[in-house]
Amino acid sequence: MTIQWFPGHMTRAKRQIEDKLKLIDVVFELIDARVPLASRNPMIDEIVGAKPRLILLNKADLADAEMNAKWIDWFRSFGREILAIDANTGMGVKEISGRVKLLLREKIERQIAKGMKPRPARALIVGIPNVGKSTLINRLAGRSATITGDRPGVTKGQQWIRTGGDLELLDTPGILWPKFEDPEVGFKLAATGAIKEEVLHIDEVACSLLQWLAAEYRGTLEERYGLADLPAELPDIASAASVLEEIGRRRGCLAGGGHVDYEKAAGVLLRDLRSGKLGRISLEAPVI
Repeated sequence: MTIQWFPGHMTRAKRQIEDKLKLIDVVFELIDARVPLASRNPMIDEIVGAKPRLILLNKADLADAEMNAKWIDWFRSFGREILAIDANTGMGVKEISGRVKLLLREKIERQIAKGMKPRPARALIVGIPNVGKSTLINRLAGRSATITGDRPGVTKGQQWIRTGGDLELLDTPGILWPKFEDPEVGFKLAATGAIKEEVLHIDEVACSLLQWLAAEYRGTLEERYGLADLPAELPDIASAASVLEEIGRRRGCLAGGGHVDYEKAAGVLLRDLRSGKLGRISLEAPVI
């Protein structure tokens, strides 16, 4: 399964970020806790360079709690500052300000030594589409400062938002990269909702997801859909499609003649994953 999606506004966003960097004190890099590496755009390292950076492991409430802890240890082993949050509920968000002060401690101390009152830190928020940037900004600002949506491509331009505290935020559109070298990355981003479904074959995405779930979360899959005797492994798309068909029958996803509508069945599975109805699921594990 090959998935590519790089709308023109993302190319413009890359140039705009590079133009604004001289105004920025710290970068907030949002990643999806369910797919921390797949949701990290490698272009971001090149774009933001040596700017102080706080990695925010967003949607941590939807990811496997044990896996969240492993990912935090993994990033810290590379010297990265990281914080698990849930922008929707606000979990962990209040800790962001303190982490920023630690990252900018030397700069703040120099300002105080010169008799200056430290100004609010200017933070650039970057991340792939639908990772929760606008939701986080609204949470930090305490108001609906941006448009939000559970679909990629909502934010089309840059905007400064004042939080009323010690942060000023620059929102940017989500940026995917022009080509996914690993097809697994495309699958993970599609499954978690980072890519518009209009450009996908969602039944293929659902079958790939079922292969992962059967191997890593078999009990969850059986319980959610009332499946019995689910194989411990779904070695190919055909075997995964048979499970998707069974889910479709059980959820009433039928077309004419009583045949299963695979696209509707796939939609049920993907919505359950994205909403948390499947439970706390991680689609990646750190390699140590």
